[in-house]
Amino acid sequence: MVNKARGEAALAAGGREYRMLLTLGALAEIEDGLGLDDLSGVAARLSHTRAADLAIVAAALLRGGGHEVCPADVLRLPCELGALMGAVTAAFESAGLKSQGGRSETAPFPGTPGLPSD
Repeated sequence: MVNKARGEAALAAGGREYRMLLTLGALAEIEDGLGLDDLSGVAARLSHTRAADLAIVAAALLRGGGHEVCPADVLRLPCELGALMGAVTAAFESAGLKSQGGRSETAPFPGTPGLPSD
């Protein structure tokens, strides 16, 4: 079970629940894996989602949550694309990366429904 107070998000895949957590290490992996200079480019890069980019981001978040996975493992997870995108968005939002009004400026997938605001 995920600990939302800690900033974790859940991904349900293949009858199992995985934890995603945006750690400093995950941020560095995302920047490096996507070839970005800084985190501000994540949303722009993923606004036109490529499967490889989504796998890089999800794998980094899953490793932040304590799972030993690589992007190729993410591509083999038995889950719907929308569920994966929603979990990635929720991980960014759980880390507080959203702007006023609930619309994410730095989180990936602009306009993707995420968690309700508190």
